[in-house]
Amino acid sequence: MNAPARLLFALIVLTAATAMAQRTREVLRRNDVRIEVIAEGRGPLLVLLPSLGRDSEEFDPVAERLAAGGLRVLRPQPRGYGRSTGPMKGITLHDYARDVAAVIEHENAGPAILAGHAFGHFVAKMTAVDFPKLTRAVILIGAAQKNPDPAVQRSVAIASDPSQPEAARLQALKHVFFAPGNDPASWLTGFHPSVRGAEIIARDSTPQKEYYSGGIAPMLDIQGDNDPYKPPSSANELVDEFGAGRVTVVRIPHAAHAIIVEQPRAVADAILAWVRRLP
Repeated sequence: MNAPARLLFALIVLTAATAMAQRTREVLRRNDVRIEVIAEGRGPLLVLLPSLGRDSEEFDPVAERLAAGGLRVLRPQPRGYGRSTGPMKGITLHDYARDVAAVIEHENAGPAILAGHAFGHFVAKMTAVDFPKLTRAVILIGAAQKNPDPAVQRSVAIASDPSQPEAARLQALKHVFFAPGNDPASWLTGFHPSVRGAEIIARDSTPQKEYYSGGIAPMLDIQGDNDPYKPPSSANELVDEFGAGRVTVVRIPHAAHAIIVEQPRAVADAILAWVRRLP
């Protein structure tokens, strides 16, 4: 290897090492709860919350793009995954909201933008209601309509349950999670049964009226054009209820309920464009 080649190789290695160094992990403690947090970037604070039974590793491409766009991105791992631990029974969305609040307070960088994908949007809304002083804005990614179709809910229950037959899960994934032409097979894995079970308990133990408003912060509703959880007929229901001055809707083509992995670049760009307009 000649000198220019060695220099180029060294620069590549240094660049890669720097990028890896920018993504850190630590475990926070709050009473009997331990929260593992992945962090990267510098700038205004944004917290990413994953979907039902899944972990925040899935946000890697989105988080990287958001950090490159000038945000400080925090990703708490849900209880029961990685090094995150805590009570998994007898809990509500208020407990998950307290976990998120602990992460924001530990960062000590002012109020945060809360972005939740699918189930994560319940936690984002609940945090905004319970901790308004820690909330700058709320972003919903693949959120359900207020009164979802029971058939859609049944498909979600089947798709997210690893104990179900693979053929049934693939059919359910195609029904709800992936737009036509997008491969659903990647989501046959990645659902963690204990995490899923605890989150279902928390969701079902919390009346919708307690979290639905998402507090009073500005709200961005990112929807997949092919998501049966948010069909065109309900696309503007949050605008109708809370006003266009508070709620912004973005529809992303060729995406369904798994929008975060189907269209990560489009999701990240929609977030960055909206955040830059926040007061």
